[in-house]
Amino acid sequence: VTQGLSMDASKKVDLKIIIIGALGVGKTSLLHQYVHKTFYEDYRTTLGASILTKVLAVDNTPLKLQIWDTGGQERFRSMVSTFYKGSDGCMLAFDVTDRESFEALDNWRDDFLEKVIPREQDFPMVVLGNKIDLSDREVPKETASAWCKEKDIQYFEVSAKNNINVAEAFETLAKQALSTYKGIFESYLTDSIKLTPNDKPKQSCC
Repeated sequence: VTQGLSMDASKKVDLKIIIIGALGVGKTSLLHQYVHKTFYEDYRTTLGASILTKVLAVDNTPLKLQIWDTGGQERFRSMVSTFYKGSDGCMLAFDVTDRESFEALDNWRDDFLEKVIPREQDFPMVVLGNKIDLSDREVPKETASAWCKEKDIQYFEVSAKNNINVAEAFETLAKQALSTYKGIFESYLTDSIKLTPNDKPKQSCC
């Protein structure tokens, strides 16, 4: 179902954000910290997906974020990928104390981009390195930053437990998703032909 494209300032823009990443990196805790401002220390595995919503304003636009928390278990991978459809933004999470969860980012990202079509490569995406409150760190900040820089994705070091950088990460993603959404919306309105990068329209003065 395509989202309604009526861009009335009084109407909220609904955006779907999905959190993906390996098992046990704290996706559910991050989401609960952002939405409910509580640290959710429940170790039950998320089966499939659960959804929480958060209403906020970005650049004077009221947004309703529908945030999909997904299970990280390998056996749920094909089921989780069915939830990617219609996403406006993607949050990739790993645990800084678990190198394997960081090494899995490539697969999660590739799987996501492969399923979310037709979309351009610069899909709204951020990476969260969670659990920076723990001392037994295995993934240096520099390593994660370098991976993100190469992929042109913004990186956040976060702690769901101590609420460090969590809201900033979600709001950065919401901002990216909104500007992409507006861009797509405007191209629908003008029914524009895709311009090649060196064929940018000239600024018209009003």
